[in-house]
This record gives sequence, structure tokens and C-alpha cells, in this order.
Amino acid sequence: MKGPKTIKGRPELYTSYAQDMAFLNTRPKRVSVSALVVLALLVPFLITDDLLQLLATGFVAAIGAIGLNIVTGYAGQVSLGHAFFLAIGAYTGAALSGPETGRVIGFGITSLPIWLLASGLVAAFFGVLVAPVAVRLRGLYLAIVTLGLVFLGEHVFREWTSLTGGPGVGRPAAIPELFGVRLDRDNALFTAAQQLYLVMFVLLVIFGVLARNLVRSRVGRAFAAVRDRDLAASVIGVDLTKYKVLAFAVSSFYAGVAGALLFVVNGFFDPGSFNLLLSVQYIAMVLIGGAGTISGAIMGALFITLLPRITRELPAVLPFISGDATGAITVFQVEAVLYGVLIIVFLIVEPRGLFGIWVRVRNYWRTWPFSY
Repeated sequence: MKGPKTIKGRPELYTSYAQDMAFLNTRPKRVSVSALVVLALLVPFLITDDLLQLLATGFVAAIGAIGLNIVTGYAGQVSLGHAFFLAIGAYTGAALSGPETGRVIGFGITSLPIWLLASGLVAAFFGVLVAPVAVRLRGLYLAIVTLGLVFLGEHVFREWTSLTGGPGVGRPAAIPELFGVRLDRDNALFTAAQQLYLVMFVLLVIFGVLARNLVRSRVGRAFAAVRDRDLAASVIGVDLTKYKVLAFAVSSFYAGVAGALLFVVNGFFDPGSFNLLLSVQYIAMVLIGGAGTISGAIMGALFITLLPRITRELPAVLPFISGDATGAITVFQVEAVLYGVLIIVFLIVEPRGLFGIWVRVRNYWRTWPFSY
């Protein structure tokens, strides 16, 4: 039996629920997404390796931002402990893939799919351990508890030198090997930056599609019910404990994956990398991009990742800003201030973030010249 068809001349008039709920349910969406994918696949051959590394970092940050958006934007559970789960994933991946005879813990498993999945699962396990607190707390109290995870993690990772290498020393990141090919080394076809860019882009597409389908499912609707009014959700039969635990587990899994990949791109990290500022950066990604939207999380992550590249140019324009840590006002201080300022501005001016701006622009041109 053939499924319902779109009526000729009415491309957005659907005759079934399945058509309306399709992943890309309009022709403009399919065309624009296809164009973006083609452009993204061409980019490695058009720009330099340093910019490719920056974009690869942005793709990985987007995976982590999607995870935070699931628990905060969709499920309404405020979490300031994202850096803790990023650290769990980073050290799990590094330990599994590290050499067995090195100065730090290593198991010699260099296959990317194995240590990447393990990084996500270990982080998800710790997320499940934290989740019961979310059942009893909400709002500011939950935020403070998750914030404590960051400081707890900083202490543990600073003291556990056999795993982390210690402050100021650190350890190499996980070794990315896929089908016997080291992705962090140049080969006859691609440079290391090109390989990492393409792999990170593919992983972002995979995790983005998975997250989009999750939030459009029954689970996603339960998340939204808990976010909007957990008492009312409980009355209509939503199991608050189950869905809050699931939200933290999925969010932590994404964070663990992002943590393992984030420092693969950079190649090295130490315990001081996973601090409060890192959590604030991810909160900024979600709020600036648009809470409660997968596309917004990606936009926000790319924006925040590219922001330091812009601020590094400020000393050439504003001489009173120092490019290193010796001046009275440094670019690093400017970056930290910008995160807070941008969060405040977007919350006041455009609460839906960059995604909200995109929606307004799209709607304007969709109805042009009758945009009133």
C-alpha cells in the first residue's frame, strides 16, 4: 500500500502525521542541508590546516553542547558540571589508548570506535550516579551541586598523577586510529588536519541526527514536559526519576565523547584544562546558540570556538589590550568577560539565541515581499 503523497501545488500540505514528522519535511530544508554538507566536505581542500583544526575543535565542542542542551535546554535541569564529564571522557579515552609502558596509565587500545564508545559510557555512568540528586533538587540548588562536581574533579585529577600526569605536565590525548590509519599523522592523500576535520564532521552529523531524533520522540516530549512543569508532568504519568536520570545519562555520554575528541584535536591536555571557565563556555554555547534546539547548540559552539580567534586580533586594533599574560588587560580576560556579556545580551535581546535570529530572518524572506 502506497503512503500518502503531497498534494500537487501545495508542497507543505501533508496528508499524514508521518510526513509532518519527517526529519527534513520540506524541500528547502533538504536542499539547504545538502548544500551545507557538500560545502563542509569541500572546505578541507580550500583553507589552511590551522583553520581546519579550529573548525574541527568547533565540531567537537558542538557535540558536547548538544549534550548539555539535552539536559538543560530540553529537560530543564540546570547543570554547571559539564567540564567534569568532559574530563571523565578525556581521561578514559587517553588511558585506554595510551601505551602500556608509558609514565601514565595506558592499555594500548588505539581503535577510535572502542575508546570513544568507552569514554561516553564511563561518563554516562557517572552521570547516572549524579542524576538522583536532580530528582530531589531543582534550579539554583541543582546548579550549585553540579558546580561542586567541577571543583571535586579538579582536585581528584590534580592529585591522581598516574592517570593525568599531574598539573603542568599532563598527558598525551587519545590516539585516533581508524582501520589501522593514524588520523593524527599526514599520509599520501590527506594531512592530519584534513583527516581530523572530516572525522569530526562525520561524528557531529551522526550525534546531531541521533539527538534530533531523540528529542522528537516520546522521550523528548517527556523531557519537555519535565522542563515546563515537572509537577504537571508527574500528574499526567511522566516518570520524573526515569526521565531525569535518562537526561543526565545522555548528556554525560555526549560530554564524554566530546571530551575524548576535544583533546585529540589539540593533542595534549592537563588537569587544569577542566575548570569552571570550560563549563561556562558550554553554558554560553547553549544560551547564545539557542536553548532547546540542536541547530542552536551547533551554532553556539562554532561561535564560541571562533571567538578567541577574533579576540587574538584585538591587540593590533586596541593597543591597551595585551596579547600575553603580562599586561594589565589581556585578551584572555577579554574573552572571559565576553562570555558573560554575550550571555546577558542574548538572554535580554534574543532569548532564543542565534537560532532565533535565523528563524526570524528565514520567516521574513519566506513571506517577502509581504513580510508584515
